[in-house]
Amino acid sequence: MQVTSSPATAQHLRDLARLRRVRDRIDREYAQPLNVEALARDAHISAGHLSRQFRAAYGESPYSYLMTRRIERAMTLLRRGELSVTEVCFAVGCASLGTFSTRFTELVGMPPSVYRRRAASATDGIPSCMVKKVTRPVRNREARGAEPQLA
Repeated sequence: MQVTSSPATAQHLRDLARLRRVRDRIDREYAQPLNVEALARDAHISAGHLSRQFRAAYGESPYSYLMTRRIERAMTLLRRGELSVTEVCFAVGCASLGTFSTRFTELVGMPPSVYRRRAASATDGIPSCMVKKVTRPVRNREARGAEPQLA
């Protein structure tokens, strides 16, 4: 039996590849000034269409994904303790300290200044591969309710 792909399936695969390229660009260039309009323009689709497709594929908007990437990197920089909160904010590509602090608090559960103080000693002696796993913020708020609860 020969399997052939329909035009709709082929288009769906092209759309997924396009979304993967957008996600990879966000992962690579998180510290650069990125916005949904520029990402969509480079992907040759409208900003609204990109946002809808990205959310359907990854469970969150491109902007939310970008901010999560920035916060993950900020967490690493804050744990090192070499930079101030303001320096970390700008190093990860955020233009507003207020927006950075608000988003950081939403994802991590505490303000960046508190995280910096606590994280410096909390991860001593833990291998870096494990630190990254246990300190990774939850990207998709809806997924928090679906996580298994420890007894």
